[in-house]
Amino acid sequence: MELSSPFISLQKPKPYSSPTPDLSFSSSFSPFPFQIHFEISKFTNPTSPKFHILAVAVDPKELPQNSPQRLLKELAERKKITSPKKKFPPKKFILKPPLDDARLAQRFLNSPQLSLNSFPLLSSCLPSSRLNNADKAWIDEFLLEAKQALGYPLEPSDQYGDDNPAKQFDTLLYLAFQHPSCERTNARHVRSGHSRLWFLGQYVLELALAEYFLQKYPRESPAPMRERVFGLIGKRNLPQWIKAASLQNLVFQFDDMDRLVRKEREPPVKDAFIYGQFSNRSHLSLLGYRFLPVEPGLESVFWALFGAIYLCYGMPEVYRVLFEVFGMDPEHEDCQPKLRRQLEDVDYVSVELEDKKISWQDVAAYKPPEDALFAHPRLFRACVPPGMHRFRGNIWDYDSRPQVMQALGYPLVVTDRIPDITKARNIELGLGLQLCFLHPSKYKFEHPRFCYERLEYVGQKIQDIVMAERLLMKHLDAPGKWLQEKHRRILMNKFCGRYLRDKHLHRFIIYSEQVQDSYEHNRRLRNPATTAVQQAIHGLSYLVYGKPDVRRLMFEVFDFEQIQPKPVSRP
Repeated sequence: MELSSPFISLQKPKPYSSPTPDLSFSSSFSPFPFQIHFEISKFTNPTSPKFHILAVAVDPKELPQNSPQRLLKELAERKKITSPKKKFPPKKFILKPPLDDARLAQRFLNSPQLSLNSFPLLSSCLPSSRLNNADKAWIDEFLLEAKQALGYPLEPSDQYGDDNPAKQFDTLLYLAFQHPSCERTNARHVRSGHSRLWFLGQYVLELALAEYFLQKYPRESPAPMRERVFGLIGKRNLPQWIKAASLQNLVFQFDDMDRLVRKEREPPVKDAFIYGQFSNRSHLSLLGYRFLPVEPGLESVFWALFGAIYLCYGMPEVYRVLFEVFGMDPEHEDCQPKLRRQLEDVDYVSVELEDKKISWQDVAAYKPPEDALFAHPRLFRACVPPGMHRFRGNIWDYDSRPQVMQALGYPLVVTDRIPDITKARNIELGLGLQLCFLHPSKYKFEHPRFCYERLEYVGQKIQDIVMAERLLMKHLDAPGKWLQEKHRRILMNKFCGRYLRDKHLHRFIIYSEQVQDSYEHNRRLRNPATTAVQQAIHGLSYLVYGKPDVRRLMFEVFDFEQIQPKPVSRP
């Protein structure tokens, strides 16, 4: 095999000609060993200005060891390996310099949250900065439709006096409809204001319905009541109530509201989303949804709405909107509790509750008499049965009741017009305390209402709303999600029972003999009972003295805001 490749110039190079002459290439194969012959043309006058040297390749290994070129080349190769390309963060994550003290103080002083001294809770739920032009444009376009659907006067609420909390209703109603997925919640004051309203509104709804069902069903245990409440305001039936209030065009962008009810098509996943085909409506939605989250989307708007109503108009207006505007029906088949074995109740019920179905109008319009023994007389009669007077003068009444009242700071000093009212209140307070410490294992199977369960139910709801109000007024700049987590951590059941044991009040709980023996062998079994007694005490204080006494017990007597629970010292 032979390979020949002569490079032959086809044209004789001329002086000062191009250094790249035309070349020809030819090859032939043969079975003999190949040979390669090169014929390289010689260029004349390499110093000509038209003769350019483009690059010179030098092997760095041939350079001296201390040559600067070699060191620079090795350093460049090392940087390519060890130094990746840096990615700079976007501008929105770059920290801004903090405000100076004067500007920071001015911003806080100009905040609407510090504008109402007479309504601290309402002031804490206002936006952290004044509404801008985009907020006012939304109010001018959509707020009248919302107020008309809810049954409120259409004139602006700014016309009310400064001593009327309803003056801020337009602002709070605007915040209530701003769902986190809409573009307006990019503003911090809108996003935080909405979340703080739904944080308060959920506890307002639970307390309102708890008081209503306790008076409507005076013989029922709390378990069916919790199922009724969940059936009314649970996420399964909320689209139905929204449609009954004619708010579907304001809250949703769906043509068919009924398909939002998810029963069997999807499992009840907490973070599931409901997607649907958007309708071509002429007006924008109040919420600006691209999709409708089941939770906390719909519920957050629903809760925030009642948070705004509660702050401006109080609890009676909450009942009106629930049952009149939204048309909630406690007798609806989807709101009925599960069938369970009912214990026979042979004890008496208060006269005003016997054979009478309390309606929501009765609960909303009820005002205690001038010389009433308690802050909530009818609710007290619904939770403390009249038959508790048979326990008056027993061993617990003489031995344990004075120690419990001394630890709790009872009885409070109340100036009554008639001295007999004070004496009667103290007697009823002692019987209520004995009921708070009466474990279900003692008398429940023979007398279902002679235990702390109903007081525990209302106490749990009132301590939730008291702690929510406390956190809202204490943390003005905190969003609702953060407040919700802090609320949950403070009111954990194990902490509530521990606070009671710190005061050594668990020794006065009345158990049956069998349960008492089992708790002596395993003391952890008593922890749920101590938690229930703690909440029952809060419920009793709310019924007798009102919400201020619940605050006193939670933050002065039991110290619910302590950073870490104090160690329990065994007696």
